[in-house]
Amino acid sequence: MVINLQKGQKVDLTKGRAGLNKAMVGLGWDVNQFDGTDFDLDASAFLLDANGKVSRETDFVFYNNLKAEEECVVHTGDNLTGEGDGDDEQVIIDFSKVPDRIEKVAIAVTIHEAAARNQNFGLVQNAFARVVNANTNEEILRYDLSEDYSIETALVVCELYRHNGEWKFAAVGSGFQDGLAGLCRLYGLNV
Repeated sequence: MVINLQKGQKVDLTKGRAGLNKAMVGLGWDVNQFDGTDFDLDASAFLLDANGKVSRETDFVFYNNLKAEEECVVHTGDNLTGEGDGDDEQVIIDFSKVPDRIEKVAIAVTIHEAAARNQNFGLVQNAFARVVNANTNEEILRYDLSEDYSIETALVVCELYRHNGEWKFAAVGSGFQDGLAGLCRLYGLNV
C-alpha cells in the first residue's frame, strides 16, 4: 500500500522494511504551455553533513555531475522537456553506500534559465515525488505538491535523512526564488 504524504509529514523508510537498501526517488511534473516557451526542469541532490552543508563538490549530484563519488546517489539523466507520463527525472540512493559523514540527502527541482525565460513554479502543475524500492519496484510513498509556487524558481521537494540508524523521508516542499544558484549557496557551495 502506497503512503500518500502532505507537506511537512515524515515517514520511516527503512524501519520495518527489511532489505530496503536502495530507493529510487522519482520526480514528475507538467508545465503550462501557454506561450510556446520551452521549460527545462532539473532534479538535483545535495548530500549534507551534520551542519546541513555540502562538504565536497562531488556531494552535489545534478545534470553535470550524475553521481556522487561513492556512487551512493546517482541521477539517471536530464529530461530536457518533461513530456510524457510518470517520472520525468529519477535519483537513486543506495543507503548501504552512503558514507557516515552524510546525514541527509535533499532532493530539489529547479527551472533552468528561469529568470531569462520569465518562468516560475506557478506555471508547473501535477508535481510529485515518489519513493520506490529499487530492488522490488514497489512504490512506497508519494508526495503530491499542491501549493501554488507563483514566484519560486527552485523547490526543495523532499529530504531523506538518518535517524537512529534508519532512513526517513520528509515531505518538504519549500520554495526559493534564486534558482539552482540560490540552493547551492544555501547548502554551502560557491557558485
